[in-house]
Amino acid sequence: MQLSKYLAAALLLIAPATFAAPPAADKDKDVDRMENAGTVIDEILNIPDDIPQDLIDKARCVVVLPSVLKAAFIVGGSYGRGVMVCRTGADFKGTWGAPAMYALEGGSIGFQIGGQATDFVILVMNDRGASSLLKSKVKLGADAAVAAGPKGRDASANTDAYMRAEMLSYSRSRGVFAGISLEGSTLRPDNDANRNVYGKAATAAAIIAESKFEAPPEGRKLVSRLQKASPTLKP
Repeated sequence: MQLSKYLAAALLLIAPATFAAPPAADKDKDVDRMENAGTVIDEILNIPDDIPQDLIDKARCVVVLPSVLKAAFIVGGSYGRGVMVCRTGADFKGTWGAPAMYALEGGSIGFQIGGQATDFVILVMNDRGASSLLKSKVKLGADAAVAAGPKGRDASANTDAYMRAEMLSYSRSRGVFAGISLEGSTLRPDNDANRNVYGKAATAAAIIAESKFEAPPEGRKLVSRLQKASPTLKP
């Protein structure tokens, strides 16, 4: 009986410390994901058949979800995790800002993923699409128009389909890079992960729209690579 009392007291002392801060392992995974996103975008922008330059120049934000596994959608969680980085300023016309953590959800995505890990890249092409993603979950194809993105340096980005789309989506698996339809899936801020990386006051809106946080070292490769690729918005 006496031992039970001591055990209960010890648990009461430990519990506040346990819940006061995120587990270090979770933070490590989130910053690793941010660092991997920088590697993915660097590799994609260095291949000949990459995202057309005029699309990068018009994009307000870029979402990168590295190494998404089919099992994440087929078993249990039904999500892929990554980051979104946007141009700064109220009208998204400034330099690229700090990355915020995001999650992609939807069981149908699992059937588009092969046996190996798949990288997803989503370009957000207008202010409305960017602003909506800061506030809540957005269903692609319903709340925001989405299309499989064109690729290649000579691809035309001025067709009606691309000009109407608020978002353009791509995938890379087994070295193959192509446009992919993500219609029916949802994209949302992962604010638990944002707090892990930036601290308890961090939300997607505070990171992106309010520019209250600087990119951690693990996120700087992604930001600098996008800045190099497209330093200025060209509507």
